[in-house]
Amino acid sequence: MNVSEAVAYRRSVRGFLDKPVDVALIQDIVTRAARAASGGNVQPWHVDIVSGESMAKLKGIMAEKTANREMEKPEYHVYPPGLKQPYEGRRFEVGETLYGALGIPREDKKARAIWFSRNFQFFGAPTALFISFDRQMEHPQWADGGALLATIMLLLCEAGLDSCPQECWAIYPKTVGSFLKLPEERILWTGLSIGYKDSSDPVNSAMPSRAPADEWLVTHG
Repeated sequence: MNVSEAVAYRRSVRGFLDKPVDVALIQDIVTRAARAASGGNVQPWHVDIVSGESMAKLKGIMAEKTANREMEKPEYHVYPPGLKQPYEGRRFEVGETLYGALGIPREDKKARAIWFSRNFQFFGAPTALFISFDRQMEHPQWADGGALLATIMLLLCEAGLDSCPQECWAIYPKTVGSFLKLPEERILWTGLSIGYKDSSDPVNSAMPSRAPADEWLVTHG
């Protein structure tokens, strides 16, 4: 699979097979992904890989928290408050595409909430990683983290694996921070579920659209 093929193939997979992932392979992919662009070569990222017994333990912790509806104060906004158009429309559309594939109508709030809680079981993935930054870092360094994450996801595709980036973990900064033993000067940014796609899961049939280039691309020349 070349880079163009990986870019076209990659999507957020939300249904994984119960099939183990070679952790050494993930370590190798993350290490190679660290060649991603980084302003001033700061390399602001910190990565924690979770698998095996640690993954089972974290899933157990999160199952209890979601069952008890325990919430924490997020340390950053995943989406800006009062998100304007066309951005809010795109966010709404992807949600409707997802729940439409699952056959869950908009008015069934309970079913949607139950399904959303699957985020915190990594959608059944056997392996995951978390990315955090030193709190000193600013927007440009967070953008570097995005470059790292994108590179990891494309290398996973090349290796025959699938993934789902999950900023929803920002809802549980204390729980994840404590589990990973992150120092106080570190802020959790995102998680990434990693595994093999379950092609029979209807959720994986959802394909979000992309805005046409003439909405956001301008060429000067």
